[in-house]
Amino acid sequence: MLSLLSELPQYWADGAVRALEGFRRGMSDSYPVEDDPPPLTPYKVIYEGGKVSLRHYPAKGARHATPLLICFALIKRPYILDLLPGRSLVETLTKNGFETYLIDWIPPNRSDTWRGFDAYVNQDIDNAAHAVMEREGVEQISLLGYCFGGLLSTMYTALHPENIKNFIPLTLPFDMSVRDIPTNNLMDRMSEDTVNLITSVYGNCPAAIMKAGFTSMSPVHHALDKYVGLYRNKQTPGYSTMFELFEHWMNNDVPLAGQIFRELINSVFKKNQVAQNQFVAGDRKVELKNIACPVLNVVADHDDVVAPRSSLPFIDAIASRDKANLTFPTGHVGAIVSSAAQKKLWPQVCNWLGEHDA
Repeated sequence: MLSLLSELPQYWADGAVRALEGFRRGMSDSYPVEDDPPPLTPYKVIYEGGKVSLRHYPAKGARHATPLLICFALIKRPYILDLLPGRSLVETLTKNGFETYLIDWIPPNRSDTWRGFDAYVNQDIDNAAHAVMEREGVEQISLLGYCFGGLLSTMYTALHPENIKNFIPLTLPFDMSVRDIPTNNLMDRMSEDTVNLITSVYGNCPAAIMKAGFTSMSPVHHALDKYVGLYRNKQTPGYSTMFELFEHWMNNDVPLAGQIFRELINSVFKKNQVAQNQFVAGDRKVELKNIACPVLNVVADHDDVVAPRSSLPFIDAIASRDKANLTFPTGHVGAIVSSAAQKKLWPQVCNWLGEHDA
């Protein structure tokens, strides 16, 4: 215990340096994506347009007919999906024979303040989907959306159902009336005047503002536990490397375009318009009944970012006959980086996709 106490100050100091570096990245007008660590799995950028840089990770071995497009969140960098061997979702998908495409969102700058859900969903995701379909010679794709990317993907599947063969939302923030976690309570306290003030001053919502809000709501013991875990496992092969990569990602918050920030807080979080079939992207209402393709809704039982009770009702709101909730005992990020998820959760998802490939 004395040894741990003597090393904690250095752990805290290192954490403070990472946080300051994250603040620098998040406040830059041109976000430094070159600060991302090198990828584990090789890829090729096959399309760029709008705010999309579309990556292709080739399948290994026998390949499935239907390509898979991953829509990541706008507020984080996507390398969390491909960190280390045995902890990479991209690695798992390609090894299971899926031609895997990933939307690497280009961070917004001051010229992008106008970008709302319409631009990201009806333009960017739609262009990415068609780029995949054209390259693969298919008329439909499978779509996987993680967290905020799941929300974007839900809107896209409802607005463009003809393009989606199978849909997998992962830790989807759907029913915003659920108040099981601090995040939604934070959004409640962010008034429309505050949102307008932020965007009028900065244009976009700086990453530091969202980060500060979420950090202030986090229990202190979470921050302490991770350093205790690092101390206890510092001799475990690979643990320190994983810790450093994960901490780097945790401090890689990306600014949010001004218009989508306003729509997210005022219409999605506060008014719960998506769950109530009232949200309008551009000039089209997002009608959940338009989602009739097979759906596998993946929920993390111990999620403290998106409450499970917010995700679970999704399958009751859509028209699909082939639909199911798949729950797994992990946290929000553990669903994509834990070795347990790669060994037990994702084989189930891959089997489901394989069964729905024909």
